[in-house]
Amino acid sequence: MATLSRRSSRTWLWILLAIIVVAAFMAWNLTRDRALPAQRMTSVAAARILTQPITDTVPNAAQLRRGQYLVRVGDCLSCHLRAGGEAFAGGLGLNTPFGVIYTSNITSDRETGIGNWTGDQFYGAMRHGVDDTGANLYPAFPYPWFTKVSRADDDAILAYLKSTAPVRYTPPTNDLPFPLNIRLAVSGWNLLFFKEAAFKPEPARSPEWNRGAEIVGGLGHCGGCHTPKNLLGADKSGQEFHGGALENTFAPDLTSNPRTGLANWSVDDIAEYLHTGRNARAAAGSTMAEVITYSTSVMSEPDLRAIATYLKALPPSPSTTATAPDAGAMQRGAAIYSDACSACHLENGVGQPRYFPPLGQNAMLQQRDPVGLVRLILAGARVGPSPSRPSPMAMPSFAWKLTDAEVADVATFIRNSWGNQADPIAATAVKSLRGKLGLDTLRLTDNSGDHLQR
Repeated sequence: MATLSRRSSRTWLWILLAIIVVAAFMAWNLTRDRALPAQRMTSVAAARILTQPITDTVPNAAQLRRGQYLVRVGDCLSCHLRAGGEAFAGGLGLNTPFGVIYTSNITSDRETGIGNWTGDQFYGAMRHGVDDTGANLYPAFPYPWFTKVSRADDDAILAYLKSTAPVRYTPPTNDLPFPLNIRLAVSGWNLLFFKEAAFKPEPARSPEWNRGAEIVGGLGHCGGCHTPKNLLGADKSGQEFHGGALENTFAPDLTSNPRTGLANWSVDDIAEYLHTGRNARAAAGSTMAEVITYSTSVMSEPDLRAIATYLKALPPSPSTTATAPDAGAMQRGAAIYSDACSACHLENGVGQPRYFPPLGQNAMLQQRDPVGLVRLILAGARVGPSPSRPSPMAMPSFAWKLTDAEVADVATFIRNSWGNQADPIAATAVKSLRGKLGLDTLRLTDNSGDHLQR
């Protein structure tokens, strides 16, 4: 008995040591100055496949239409489209805390795609997080949310994907260090953090709220970006939709927090933002631009309002007290703002709603993590185009014009003016992000001399 006890103790010691090593690696990995491995692509042309008519003459037309719509809701095209690639062929590199994971080919190709997958195999991926061979998928594929999708809906999605044109393409091999490159290790992650669960409506809630909950917590997998993660890449318990860092930016708080969340947004505001990529308060850039283009802008109005209804009912994240900014930083930031920002956002920060967002009492600018604002200033952004707003508005990069200290000062000024309140930003944080975005080196066009972002 004593021998068994010692063996058991040693086993648990090794498990604890492995967890510490993996957590330490990911903590170090998050601090690396590493640019994204592949450029994302936002294109109205690529999105047309999501709305191509499916005629009644096609076999199983109703199921295919349902599958096509569900692919929009799941935002499948955003991840399974690389720059220069074909729809659903994959190959986009996701820069996760674990390393680089490349998205798979989900076209109907029988050798490199999912053309040979059975309904059971596809359901296994969506419900259990395993591929056609039974091997674990990495949670970069959002099966912790897709597990709530019904078998009928999974069958419809597979039927639609099998109706797409086959693309013969094999994505690059994932760039993951040992032991994270061993898929069996995901079993331990699943044991700790994954729970298979079908969606269950709450009878006390309205049908609209329940539909929103089904989308947001299931196929829409909004928490994949908008919930903070622990060092093992799992959602932090009790912090659902409090905002999360990803790919060198920040997905904002979606709760009813009055400063950083959606307390001041109406259901109409949220629905308009999701449909067009902009409203009187904000505009969608970065990763959210793709969500608009490939998902929410081509969803039904009732579903958009259901999402908005659900989000408006979320309890607020905890309020925090911000550190007062240095008076010198505010003075310097005001001068930089007047020179570089006021032409679009105007001197008093009121902006030009639905074109250039107002900056006063702006939730995105007041997030606890300022990386989203700093990235916007350094790298610029383009608002996601949509069928109703096909011309994308853009903000230029200021990495060529402003030093790290100047970016820190103007960002601090913006975060603490016109009713905003947030912690000041240090120049060292700007320098770190500049390196991660690959913006240390100035780049010139051949004919104009303008400086460009990568």
